[in-house]
Amino acid sequence: MSAVSGPQEAAVFLPDEQATETLGGNLASLAFAAGEHLMICLQGDLGMGKTTFSRGFIRGLGHEGAVKSPTYTLVEPYEHLQPPVYHFDLYRLADPEELEYMGIRDYFRDRNLCLIEWAERGTGILPPPDIEVSLSRHGEGRTARVRGLSVTGRQLVNELAALESASGE
Repeated sequence: MSAVSGPQEAAVFLPDEQATETLGGNLASLAFAAGEHLMICLQGDLGMGKTTFSRGFIRGLGHEGAVKSPTYTLVEPYEHLQPPVYHFDLYRLADPEELEYMGIRDYFRDRNLCLIEWAERGTGILPPPDIEVSLSRHGEGRTARVRGLSVTGRQLVNELAALESASGE
């Protein structure tokens, strides 16, 4: 993997699924060290690797079982992890108000780490993300654009860019 970094954004080429999982795991390690609540929004067309990135993130925190997309359940909790991780997939969300009925605000507290696929479907209800990961096709692989949107998010993206740059040398 190689990285191009700026003060608030990192672009990482992902040649395969393993590289996507590794990127997720690397960000999980940095998020764990930060010790704060974090909301990460994942963007990209169907099949771009949002769930693969999430699998790497969740496994990077120590989960050893399957990581499935919560397309039908909206949220998959990993409360055995420290900090707890909540993986959301809002693809099938009909109305952002549905998030209020499921108590969405309760997930955004303490040190919880929240991964949200299709976050744009929760506009008006979801708080602003700390980090945005946009995945797009790039030749035979993918490109991940990782943007830090909060103070913590920008710090983590800069650390991630440095880590990716060091591993690509």
